[in-house]
Amino acid sequence: MIIVCGLNAVQDLVHKHRVGRVVSLLGPDTAHRTFSGIEPDQHLKLTFHDVVEMMDGFSAPKATDAEKLVGFIDGWDRSGPMLIHCWAGISRSTASAYTALCMLRPKADEEELAFELREASPSATPNRLIISYTDSLLGRHGRMVRAIEKIGRGENAFEGTPFILKP
Repeated sequence: MIIVCGLNAVQDLVHKHRVGRVVSLLGPDTAHRTFSGIEPDQHLKLTFHDVVEMMDGFSAPKATDAEKLVGFIDGWDRSGPMLIHCWAGISRSTASAYTALCMLRPKADEEELAFELREASPSATPNRLIISYTDSLLGRHGRMVRAIEKIGRGENAFEGTPFILKP
């Protein structure tokens, strides 16, 4: 099970679902937290702004961030839930969750997985830069990028509603 949420919901969901693995994607101005019940080696902390291109004054996601994300997901033994969060649970976390779906269901159609994400979260607006990096790393030849473009921007929301995906 993959749980996706904003920062404010993390600790409650870790306890409720007995989460053992967490991916945190936060901006440089937001301190990463530790969560009760999560061992340090089971918590990936990535730090960059939610931007989709290089911009002065902002830290954009880098290819090395995507490599760390893919490696962390690849190391998940799936014995317990993984939780992925960003500040609002709308962009960086949904891009990471979509990446996980593509990795864990390698034969599934990227568009079908993107529409599954949209059904689970009407506000999901996956960060396109993260998707472009992971698409390349996974050898998807632009299919992940095109699938996310096809579902388009999600509904406007200040914070996404937590949701669950079944890998």
